[in-house]
Amino acid sequence: MAGKNPSSSNGRSLLGIPQIDSNQKSALVPSKTLPDYSSQMPSFSKSQPFPSHLDVPNLSPRVKAICEILAKCPAPELESVLSSSGVPPLPEYVEEVLKLSYGFPAAAVKFFRWAGLTAKYTPYSWNLMVDLLGKNSLFEAMWDAIRTMKQENVLSIATFVSVFGSYCMAGKIKEAIMSFDVMDRYGITQDVVAVNFLLSAICREGQTVTALEFFERIKAKINPDADSFAILLEGWEKEGNVAKAKHTFGEMVIRVGWNSKNVSAYDAFLTTLVRGSQAEEAIKFLKVMKGKDCLPGMKFFSNALDILIKQNEYTHAFSLWEIMVGSGLVPTLIMYNAMIALLCNNGDMVSAYRLLDEMVLNGSFPDSLTYNMIFQCVVKNRKVREAASFFTEMTKNEFLPTDSNAAGAIKMFFDGDDPETAIEVWDYMIKNNASPNEESSNALLIGLCDSDRLSDVRRFAEEMLDRGIDLRSATMEKLKIVFSKAGKKESYHRIERRWKSR
Repeated sequence: MAGKNPSSSNGRSLLGIPQIDSNQKSALVPSKTLPDYSSQMPSFSKSQPFPSHLDVPNLSPRVKAICEILAKCPAPELESVLSSSGVPPLPEYVEEVLKLSYGFPAAAVKFFRWAGLTAKYTPYSWNLMVDLLGKNSLFEAMWDAIRTMKQENVLSIATFVSVFGSYCMAGKIKEAIMSFDVMDRYGITQDVVAVNFLLSAICREGQTVTALEFFERIKAKINPDADSFAILLEGWEKEGNVAKAKHTFGEMVIRVGWNSKNVSAYDAFLTTLVRGSQAEEAIKFLKVMKGKDCLPGMKFFSNALDILIKQNEYTHAFSLWEIMVGSGLVPTLIMYNAMIALLCNNGDMVSAYRLLDEMVLNGSFPDSLTYNMIFQCVVKNRKVREAASFFTEMTKNEFLPTDSNAAGAIKMFFDGDDPETAIEVWDYMIKNNASPNEESSNALLIGLCDSDRLSDVRRFAEEMLDRGIDLRSATMEKLKIVFSKAGKKESYHRIERRWKSR
């Protein structure tokens, strides 16, 4: 154990902690605790700086004043300045100040010592001090505080949760486990709750193999519960260890059985399989889970679909979707759109249309993206009649094709001998979109030229120029050739003069 052995005691109180060098700080910050103790310690990630009173809005003026003293006052003068500040060391002030003093451990200890001269520490303030010292790797002082807490009878499991987290964040996994081993000497029960907190702290640092070693040693003495296995499975998910995940999952089923409430374990296990390119295996397990009424949650389905769709795993994604919907889970609009995109990319328009119809029944109303994905696919596959019918439905629901989709549709309708629908597409775009539709406009003129509808070419070209739509040089060259062949060069020159003067 770094510092003094936690099982030893020299009777010193925290007030007798040796002075701490103000430069003796590390980049470590408080980690998140499990939900049951989220209120016991501040929660910060490793990437965040230490908390500061400057970051807290609506902070009490008295707490702010103390924080500023701790941040600016020279160490030798600190206690006298605090005493003359006129701010009483009320328990609520002490707690708030400690939460904001992780970046100033030396000053925090002096403040804590000063506050204890005239007021009784609360258990929460003691836990905050232990956490502050631990997160700054001041482990000897941390254990001095713990021994005093034992004497004051204010120790709790929350204290050791902090110790586990501090040691693990410092890379001292062995010391964290030793802290668990001496808990009972401090009057704290070594139960499955404590086991789970330690497992969580170890796994959070990417040391799930070490967590498993501790688990294997302790499970004969303390029966693990569903949470124990869920924590390990989440660790394997984070580390992508499929083989270990399968082993842990199998043991979980044997020891604690199937439980519909153990969603996090099922989520983690199945996600590990999918990310490990074992989607087929995940589908098999998923079917077994469905039969046991122990399905994972929407978190898994959303993540798994995202992974499979990015991999264009059409068959597995579709199987996953069918199980999800068949189990009564309602997909979100984002999930519907992602799945429809996959179906369209794989040419399964029947299923894409079915999902479009089902969306409304499930309360997920299609948006512009939904319609444009299907419209793009129909156009790409040159299904002229189907595209015309879908365009009618699309506009009936007041959804506008993208300019690129409109341009592709216009070209396809001209190629498919349906110029009227092509013109209808452009008219709808102009009517409902204030911005110039350059791509679709040029496509319309090219199509009209190829159809020898020169009167329409003149009319639409004039309208496009009136609207400030840019006619491309290639389009103008096409017009020049067509009008010249028809002996109508003057009509072209009129358009050209306006085009050049724009």
